[in-house]
Amino acid sequence: MKIENYLSKVKLKMFEWIEELDDNYITKIFQSIESGKMVRSQLMFYIAEERADEVLNISAIIELIHLASLLHDDVIDDSYTRRGVPSVNATEGSKISVMLGDILYSKAFVELGSYNKNIIQYVAGAVTKLSIGEIADVNLAKNFNSDESLYMNMIYNKTASLIETASRVSAIISGKDEDKFANYGKNLGLAFQIIDDILDIVQTAEELGKPAMNDFIEGKTTLPYIYLNRELDQNGQEKLKSLHLKTLSEAETDWLFENFEVYESIEKAYQIAQELSDEALKSIPQNSNIKLENIVNKLMSRSS
Repeated sequence: MKIENYLSKVKLKMFEWIEELDDNYITKIFQSIESGKMVRSQLMFYIAEERADEVLNISAIIELIHLASLLHDDVIDDSYTRRGVPSVNATEGSKISVMLGDILYSKAFVELGSYNKNIIQYVAGAVTKLSIGEIADVNLAKNFNSDESLYMNMIYNKTASLIETASRVSAIISGKDEDKFANYGKNLGLAFQIIDDILDIVQTAEELGKPAMNDFIEGKTTLPYIYLNRELDQNGQEKLKSLHLKTLSEAETDWLFENFEVYESIEKAYQIAQELSDEALKSIPQNSNIKLENIVNKLMSRSS
């Protein structure tokens, strides 16, 4: 089976489950949601390619959970675009976005019930971590965060935990070493989020589908800002913190870019992502799956 056919089947399965709810309004909204690149399903396919049919349903479950978390995330962040198109939060309002997210979570758990106890516990545990990570993200955004460990713990829960779990359950179903592939997924997930945070700074609004530096404007102190804060003198630190949660002027944006360049803060954050990607590759048998290696390499090339 080709990856394109697999992803199409995953989408079809998700749609079939939503149609089972027998609600035309919910079906219509669900159809409007952009599914993205379905990175988690790609990983699951490549880990268990020889048993792809057996992981298809759990892929669809993971994707429903991911979409549910994005629906809630858009409400929390007051985001009105998602992947360059209007979000459900924008078109239908925050109440509908929250409730649709709840429906997707619930339907995912209904379908999850057919799996064995270990898989159910891993997936349910990841959903708990997602919510813990979301709360941490909200709380950290209230003030400038200079603690790298708090940031790393938050992105593990909010982003990497579900990628870790997707990799683990695929390994379980295909009879492979679940711990090694879970470690691959965890480190890939951490690197994935750090690269996303870097792109929020270095890409244009047109490339991002949202305003550049939007994370910092919303209060998110990502790794490049944490590293920049370490290098600045007291006056510089005070200025940096004064820009937190603020719509930036052109002069303020220029000041940030100048200092990012002087202190190589973005490069340092990229290096951490590279180290995590290297660790992800070390976790899987060498040359055992060139496609999993390619996913890591494509991830690291996104910031160039």
